This record gives sequence, C-alpha cells and structure tokens, in this order.
Amino acid sequence: MDPTDQSPEEVYSVWALSPEPVRGRLRRIMEGLRAAHGGPAFEPHATVVGDFRGRRSASVEMLRAAAAGVQPYTARVTGVARGTFFYQCVYLVLEPTPEVVAASDHCCGHFGYERKTAYMPHVSLLYGDLTDEEKEEARKKVEELDKDICGLEFEISELALYRTDTADKSLESWELVEVCHLERK
Repeated sequence: MDPTDQSPEEVYSVWALSPEPVRGRLRRIMEGLRAAHGGPAFEPHATVVGDFRGRRSASVEMLRAAAAGVQPYTARVTGVARGTFFYQCVYLVLEPTPEVVAASDHCCGHFGYERKTAYMPHVSLLYGDLTDEEKEEARKKVEELDKDICGLEFEISELALYRTDTADKSLESWELVEVCHLERK
C-alpha cells in the first residue's frame, strides 16, 4: 500500500471479464436491449466483489494480490432472468460452481468485503428501472437476439478493477482502473 497516496476514497468493484469473442456476443445482445428499452452502456462482466470504498493505489494492489491466487475458471450460462433493482434489471444467470464461488470468495477476502446476501453469479445485460412487464419483454428479447445463449460456456481469465459510483446511474463516471490476467499454476 502506498502511504503517500492521498487520492480520495472512491467506490470500486471487481469484475470477471469474458474473452473478447464472448464479450462481443454479449455486447450485441446488450445493444439490442438498449435499443428497445434504453439504459446506459457498460462492459459485459460478472461482478466478483461488489461495490466497496477505497483509495485507488490500495485497491489496485489488493486486486493484484487477489488475482495472483485465482486461476482461470469456466463460467456457464444457465438462464436469463429479471431482477428487482436498477443494476440487476435483466441478466444471465451463471452456474454457481465451486470454482466460480471460490474465485469470488477469495477476492472478497482480499478486499475485506462482506456480502449482504448470498453470491449470485450473473452477467447483467440491461440496467434500468423498468416495470415487471418491460423486464419480461426484455428477458424474452434476449432469447430472440441469441437463442443459444443458455448453455454458453466461456473461460474467465481476467479480473478488472472498475471505479463504479453506484449513485451515477448514467455510468459516465465509471472507469476501468486495472486488469489482471489470471495464470494457470
């Protein structure tokens, strides 16, 4: 930790990133949903550590230390669901395999992050304040846009630190800070 770091405490999250071909596929679904329902653009990701406050340099160091202890792992989409709040409006459910959950638990430990609820691995596709009917329309649209999305498997080989001020629903202040590549041991 850099004792000279006088940067302000900000809100960060740790995201698992899919490889580029999968990210492109997810972006196309997300673009289709935003065209129909609005909402801000964001990178496809699975949240590994939810929003926490910290200084930039300390958060980068914690990400590097956490990533050093995580090997690449497989994520598998098991369904499309709709949530109950802005940041989980419509999302892909990921199978909570032991390695998916262990990666999040390991990283949460490095950041001293304690979840308020059980870990639910997912990839959000649309952020928004929609009615239940609109969310259901959007959920169905995902299956129209990519009928083979359920069952998709991909390797998570990167963890990223993002500055994510959750009060900013435009996401304009959200920023990629650091990416760590996961290594097989």
